[in-house]
Order: sequence, then C-alpha cells, then structure tokens
Amino acid sequence: MLKIRMQGMTSDIEWFQKILEEDKRIRVLGISESFANKGTNKYFRVYAEVNKKEK
Repeated sequence: MLKIRMQGMTSDIEWFQKILEEDKRIRVLGISESFANKGTNKYFRVYAEVNKKEK
C-alpha cells in the first residue's frame, strides 16, 4: 500500500483524484476528506491510499 498526499486548490486535487481512480494499474483504497492548509482557505490537502492491481 502507498499513501499519497495531494496539496493544492480543490479543483487541482479533484482533477488528480480522477486520474488516480481511472488508472488501470492501481486500486484506490480510500481518500480522506480535504483539510485546509494552515493560514489559508485557498489550498487544501488530501490523503489517498492506493495499491497496485494484481495482474
């Protein structure tokens, strides 16, 4: 299992989340809720857990 931290604006995070979910080589095990970065309401972080799909 691999844990990925994504940071950016919500639109950027949603875009990359879609890429993860559509990739045929990995399985998304879970994605956390968004957390605002300290001192800003513009940038957020999200954690995703992924696994390599078995062939």
